[in-house]
Amino acid sequence: MKQFEEKIRNLREYQKGKYNPKQYVSSWSEKELIDGKIVDAFVIILRTRGCSWALKSGCSVCGYINDAALENVSDKDLFYQFSEAMKKFNAQKIVKIFTSGSFLDENEVSKVMQEKICGTLGKKTKKVIVESRPDFVNEEKMKKLSHLCNIEIAVGLESANDNVLEYSINKGFKLKDYIRAAKTVKNVCSLKTYILLKPPFLTEKEGIKDAINTVKIAGKYSSTISLNPVNIQKNTFVEFLWKRNEYRTPWLWSAVEVLKESKKLTDAHLMCSPTGGGTRRGAHNCLRCDKKILSAVQDFSLTQNLSVFDNLYCECKEEWLDMLEVEGFQC
Repeated sequence: MKQFEEKIRNLREYQKGKYNPKQYVSSWSEKELIDGKIVDAFVIILRTRGCSWALKSGCSVCGYINDAALENVSDKDLFYQFSEAMKKFNAQKIVKIFTSGSFLDENEVSKVMQEKICGTLGKKTKKVIVESRPDFVNEEKMKKLSHLCNIEIAVGLESANDNVLEYSINKGFKLKDYIRAAKTVKNVCSLKTYILLKPPFLTEKEGIKDAINTVKIAGKYSSTISLNPVNIQKNTFVEFLWKRNEYRTPWLWSAVEVLKESKKLTDAHLMCSPTGGGTRRGAHNCLRCDKKILSAVQDFSLTQNLSVFDNLYCECKEEWLDMLEVEGFQC
């Protein structure tokens, strides 16, 4: 495993001083679901020192460290980023604060800033969503932040299979660590869980099966489950494989299959917003039907209505079905 960790780390290009610590990464508005109603959500990505695990080694599919400062960002600079981004806030009902790492990691966002940002948003919006690895979840912190705003914690489980977590994703934690954090979060506020579709070394069929099984586990704790098909991010191990024609991003048909089967297993709100969907680096089919499939996936994410998948067809679906049968077969 040390070789795997080193390979992932060595594929990255670390350039300290590349970014202005007062400059946030990005912000935008998107549709979300709250209390059964479709509302606008405001997304802010703050630039911190970066994910603690990525700085050590990192996940095989994640390139978000490319946008990190790679050095400590002061509270003053971080709040300046937040304040600048909030100038674009337009009374959206949900605000998502992402750091491409862990908002609850005090080496990324200090305790003072966690509370200041949540306290500010608690007066402006109905719901706040932040991300964290399980390592940084504790009950005392959850209770404090939940008193400041209606907070939801998003955790990237990715897979409920420890072998996949270790040998495919290099996640840096095990299922038991997620379950501990999930129980802690659930006792205080709501939990959102990210699940990966088709991490490296899994066939398409194995990826579908793994994602569905993970939904079954995560559904016990989560109010929301987000299915994330792998996309090819720069300077990652999965990009290394992709460039050697040793990896193909998931088919959109696979995402549809996971959503349809998962709806039978949980009452959690299921969603999927494929990054780079319809491109070679994102989940795609034949590129002719992608726009139609992506539209159906978006509709399902907002309505939970499986009928949006009725009558979806393209000739490439037969190729996908054939591939599921023969991929990985060896004499």
